[in-house]
Amino acid sequence: MLQYDNSAFYFFALSSLSFYLVPSWWSILKRVVNAFTVSDEAIGAVTRTTAEKKKAEEIKKETKGISTLLGNRSFLLHVLFTLAVTAIFCWLLVSVSIDGEVNTFDPFHILEIDTGADNKAIKKAYRSLSLKYHPDKNPGDRAAEAKFMMVSKAYEALTDEEAKRNYELHGNPDGKQSLEVSIGLPTFLLDTNNRNLVLMVYLIFMVVLVPFGVYTYYSNSSKFGEKDVMYDTYSWFHYTLNEHTIIKSLPELMAGSAEFRKRNMPKDSNEKSTIAKLLSGMRSQMQKPKYNHPVCVKGNVLLHAYLLRKTDALTAGLKEDLRCMLRLSSSLLDAMISVCQHQDSLQTAMNCIELGQYLSQAMWVKDSSLLQLPHFTAEEIKHVEKGKQKCDGILQYRDLPDDQKKGMNDFTDAQKADVAAYLKLFPDITVESKVFVDDDEDDKVYEGDLCTVKVSITHNNVKEGESIGLAHAPLFPYPKQAAWWIILGTKEGKIINIEKISATAKTIHHAIKFLAPRQGEYNFDLWVKSSAYIGCDQKESVKLTTLDNSVLPEYKIHPDDAELDDEPTLFEEILNAHIEQDSDDDDSDDESDAGGDANKKEAVPDSAAAKKKAQLQKARQAAGGDDDDSDDDSDAEEVYAEK
Repeated sequence: MLQYDNSAFYFFALSSLSFYLVPSWWSILKRVVNAFTVSDEAIGAVTRTTAEKKKAEEIKKETKGISTLLGNRSFLLHVLFTLAVTAIFCWLLVSVSIDGEVNTFDPFHILEIDTGADNKAIKKAYRSLSLKYHPDKNPGDRAAEAKFMMVSKAYEALTDEEAKRNYELHGNPDGKQSLEVSIGLPTFLLDTNNRNLVLMVYLIFMVVLVPFGVYTYYSNSSKFGEKDVMYDTYSWFHYTLNEHTIIKSLPELMAGSAEFRKRNMPKDSNEKSTIAKLLSGMRSQMQKPKYNHPVCVKGNVLLHAYLLRKTDALTAGLKEDLRCMLRLSSSLLDAMISVCQHQDSLQTAMNCIELGQYLSQAMWVKDSSLLQLPHFTAEEIKHVEKGKQKCDGILQYRDLPDDQKKGMNDFTDAQKADVAAYLKLFPDITVESKVFVDDDEDDKVYEGDLCTVKVSITHNNVKEGESIGLAHAPLFPYPKQAAWWIILGTKEGKIINIEKISATAKTIHHAIKFLAPRQGEYNFDLWVKSSAYIGCDQKESVKLTTLDNSVLPEYKIHPDDAELDDEPTLFEEILNAHIEQDSDDDDSDDESDAGGDANKKEAVPDSAAAKKKAQLQKARQAAGGDDDDSDDDSDAEEVYAEK
């Protein structure tokens, strides 16, 4: 007789909770250890120049130390929930220590008498307990009913000879059992007084909590598409981006992303006035806003304040909103570029890549690329541009001899060392490209061939075996991994391929595959653009000559291959065997019906052949072939084999 067993419930609950507690405490301890022992390089807090020192300190402040744990709401909730579960686990351990024996069938224990009691004591105990737990005296009490049945079973085991013998031999009055189990649930569930409480808890869990959890998970996950960008954001980009979108309008479009619509809603009148004041001060350096929604206006102003390096005028709350926008900017830019690729808007995609460069360096379209140099301001750039040695950008400035580098007269030795260190970090690349067809020995490309453009990017300022490392972006508040965008497009502005390569080796290889166009000569444009630096992009021309594929020799099948093609497949052999068996059955039927008639005997092969042909034609029709009665058997088999 199965019964509710508190001890079995304790053991079951302990084993179940351990599946959560062990990995949960492991993750908590790992998080705590990492908060104090993680290296600076692992979290991106590198200091290659003094300009990066402030950023490195901010990153370490956010990711290292006890303050990072106490300020993380999700981590604290995780710890509190784990502590609550641990408390339940400890209570179960105490309960097991008090009542740790799993219920077994012990008739003396059930009748509440000593082991080995005589028949008089057994009968007395049975009468007392049976009267106490009889269903007539306890109507509707399932616990009393179960107890009454167990008392009856125990009395039978001690008084009935056969039941007593089975109990002594097998531990059960019913004889040997293949499996002995009890219900691993607490006995208070059987208490009539707890019925309403149990039902209420069950309904709340199954009808409220579980559906709510499923709904919340589904509703949140269904909002996001590729690159963890919301579907509403993709719709917004599809609506606003086109082949005529200029780079100065892109900050406003990014500000309209669905990820910012709740956070960037102005919170009070003071924030509105601050945004209006900033907007009036930057209006001459901004594209005229196209959308007047408060979210778009606020986000547009915040991004321009960052790009123009005017964040000192922002309040603490606005700075935090800006940090949130910059944290999501990389994934949003990737989404914008994928939309441009879908729309085949090459120039707009390149504008989005350049916006990523400006966001990394906190610069805007009219700024000189020299502004990326540490400690350089507009004054130093003017001094460089007025020098005798003309310098149009950072690449020319890097190639100048040290004694001809202007703009650092007022710099300290440490600041000059920062500039020298940055110029060594700035990408110095060599781009090589080659067009070929795989497994083609004559290096000729014919119409319809699968062409491969192999692009090789070599970092001349990186030693063999070293990695590129993080980009030098001291004003971008998060670690920025340097990457390259490789774009292949036509002269007409159509995209053949665009892809982001995040490899960090000295030499990077990338293959672009596409089908060769019609016969003629083509010049494609190949761009290699940085995702984090301004002024190091390169452009090459890829020439392709395609020939008419009609001049190619006709492909002839080798005789051995042709013989293999003629061999029947396993399915055809089974089909033919089935047809021949049907034909043999028809022959025997015709012979028995003929009664020795010679004319009918001669007609048997003809009818069998006709039936075989008809079946082959039906098979061919089922495979999609034409129904032509003039086809012979072999033609039908070949058609069916091809299908």
